[in-house]
Amino acid sequence: MNIGFILFPNVTQLDFTGPLQVLARMPGASTHILAKTMDPVPSDCGLGLMPTATFAGAPKLDLICVPGGFGVSRAIADRETLEFVRSAGAEAQYVTSVCTGAFVLGAVGMLRDKRATTHWAYHHLLPLVGAVPERARVVRDGDVFTGGGVTAGIDFALTIVEAVAGGDAARRIQLALEYDPAPPTPFADARESAREAVGAFYQKRSQEFEAELKTAVGM
Repeated sequence: MNIGFILFPNVTQLDFTGPLQVLARMPGASTHILAKTMDPVPSDCGLGLMPTATFAGAPKLDLICVPGGFGVSRAIADRETLEFVRSAGAEAQYVTSVCTGAFVLGAVGMLRDKRATTHWAYHHLLPLVGAVPERARVVRDGDVFTGGGVTAGIDFALTIVEAVAGGDAARRIQLALEYDPAPPTPFADARESAREAVGAFYQKRSQEFEAELKTAVGM
């Protein structure tokens, strides 16, 4: 199975590296780290991420994964990135995202009328790209998988392994990584109390992202 991770500047590295660590261990998997060029892609924490191929040089993909991050709105506005997601996703068996990567899928119509999730702070914006929000750490709707924010990408990837390679394979990977799944999420509480717990940052960032998203998708 060819698995392609789509990178863009200011991506959240754990949205990418968490699922990568899991899916690279799936039996029969071949992972590809894809970007516009072969230059290192800057993450949102200063770590440069090295592509293994460009969009133009990518193999046919069986699964695409779009991570999230503060660079998502610019990725949506980037024609080359969006066209690759659209074309690769149309040929792939599985279309997936972590965190705000869901909005990239949504921008090319891949979440239309699909149940989906994303980072809790941006969950209420999913209808802007045609998705049906579902409050869960991982949501599967047919062959579309979406994960919540950041560390949810590990649960998300284990869910994919179970669906593709079976529960035994998923449990072996989980044990090897010493991962205890499903930590507490803000969805267990009222959203306002969750926002209060993390301060005003995400409330402000959510408003900014909504404006950026509307501009990027032409609303």
